[in-house]
Amino acid sequence: MSDALDGTKGRRRIYLMRHGEVRYFDDAGKTVHPKFVDLTEDGHAQAASMGAMLAKVPFDRAFSTGLPRTHQTAEGVLAGRDIALEEIPELREIRSGRPIGKTPAEVRAEFLGGFADSHQPGARFIGGDIFQEVYDRAVGALEALLLEPGWRNLLIVAHDGINRLMLGWASQGGLSVAGAFEQDPGCLNVIDADVEDGEIRRRVIKLVNLTPMNHSKLGNNLTSPEQIFEYRRQVMARLNDG
Repeated sequence: MSDALDGTKGRRRIYLMRHGEVRYFDDAGKTVHPKFVDLTEDGHAQAASMGAMLAKVPFDRAFSTGLPRTHQTAEGVLAGRDIALEEIPELREIRSGRPIGKTPAEVRAEFLGGFADSHQPGARFIGGDIFQEVYDRAVGALEALLLEPGWRNLLIVAHDGINRLMLGWASQGGLSVAGAFEQDPGCLNVIDADVEDGEIRRRVIKLVNLTPMNHSKLGNNLTSPEQIFEYRRQVMARLNDG
């Protein structure tokens, strides 16, 4: 098998997904640790919908980050296929710091604007991981995969923040543009890269943030971070009404 897409020389394709919908707050409004959240019913439906849309794509390899939400999404996409699901922990999500001494309003403001200064030297994601360090590990893992032989089409199911960083790399804008790439739950991005003589010569973004269950984004008026806090607001409103 050639390592190049048909009609090309050295071109490979990455189908990059964000995991399906999860809930980071429980029914009492308390935060659930991101390591342990599972897909919601809608999240499983998003994965199945993507699997149907990509049914004819001949994946050679498939990866999740090893966390339940990406693993479950990848399994939903690959249902019925005889393909091993590998793990790539270098693409696990960027981590925020602990909001010690901060009001809920301050935490919300930092979370919603978390990527605003990501390109600045030493900038951290809400007091947690340093953006440049996470960018370097994610891009390093992606480039290493692109240089491995034996595949043409590859599936990666990762995370909102990480996908933004990789799309920043693919656009050649790096951290300075990463925040502009919205990533809805269960969405798909497609990145092509030309690999020749052991080097990545070119990369092109073919598709960004496609959601098969809602192509037009009708009614999807909030950013992904805003959706998280809107759900918590709704939970707290129900509790207060009760």
